Amino acid sequence: MSPSATGSNPAPPFLDGHSTLTPTSAQPTASRPLTPGIYVPTVAFFRSDDSIDVETTASHATRLARSGVAGLVTHGSNGEAVHLDHAERQLINRITRDALDAAGNSHIPLIVGCGAQSTREAIQLCEEAAASGGNYTLVLPPAYYGNLLSTELIIRHFRAVADASPIPVLVYNFPGACSGLDLSSDVIIALSNHPNVVGVKLTCGNTGKLARIAAATATPCPTASSKKTTPSIRADRATATTAQQPFRTFGGSVDFTLQTLVVGGHGIIGGTANIAPRACIRLVELWEQGKLAEARELQAVVARGDWTAIQGGFVSVKAALAEFYGYGGEPRKPCALLEGDKLKEQLDGFAELVETERALEKLQS
Repeated sequence: MSPSATGSNPAPPFLDGHSTLTPTSAQPTASRPLTPGIYVPTVAFFRSDDSIDVETTASHATRLARSGVAGLVTHGSNGEAVHLDHAERQLINRITRDALDAAGNSHIPLIVGCGAQSTREAIQLCEEAAASGGNYTLVLPPAYYGNLLSTELIIRHFRAVADASPIPVLVYNFPGACSGLDLSSDVIIALSNHPNVVGVKLTCGNTGKLARIAAATATPCPTASSKKTTPSIRADRATATTAQQPFRTFGGSVDFTLQTLVVGGHGIIGGTANIAPRACIRLVELWEQGKLAEARELQAVVARGDWTAIQGGFVSVKAALAEFYGYGGEPRKPCALLEGDKLKEQLDGFAELVETERALEKLQS
């Protein structure tokens, strides 16, 4: 577990004394396209005095980048966004962006969660995300007053946010975090027509919806007439920087990675990749290589580990990081880590996946 300390957050080497962005951090979004693959919604790290743990935030981002993930996400459901004030959100963005840049990963995009209950605050969060190193925003629909919000009002909200946001927007559909509000494929396809809406994260787990959106928003492929039948994410990566940012359809959990790819999705934004990024990436590679039997086997391992994370939420991810990687720390109250036999049972649920991750790490070292 990361060492605890007290006092204010010091500026790490890649930030100046005022925590301002470096020139590299201000690099335009066009140079950091959303390439298909695995994106990791990072967890938030705190010191014993409940302040942001700068060093662990930076080192975790660097570790994930080293594994080969396509991008990082701050302030998703795994990132305790609802436990953070605006200044803390911006600090975590700055630390993450500058850690990536300092480690030679300036090409990796940073997506920032910017969901809020009012259109005004969502726009403010998007502006702050852009100012603190974010390249894209991930926006939940407002749901607290859900019974008062018609589908048309929800669409107006997203369009207003997209109109005002200085960086591109991804729609985030997560009924579990939005009082059951579940955006339909029709709504998401309609929103995809906005020039500043460039993707969606579907944590609803509805692969039929994912298939409809992926098909409706697919970018015409110049090799469509070729005999190759397995979609190549690697080829998409190679061409992403030469064309306008295409619409990306991401699954929201690694337990349906293979299903997402089969129906034309572009990858996963999933919290369990904090624990096992290489295993998640390898699953995508097996699909790309047409090794379906091996992909199915690995998908089963990933899905079993992900079920533990789904049941335990971000708290279980932090517990796994502490147990298997030596850092993690406590969540902010009222959330808390499990203890005793319950904690052991939870960690046992990750053991198979972590063993697979470590085997892949050895092969790649």
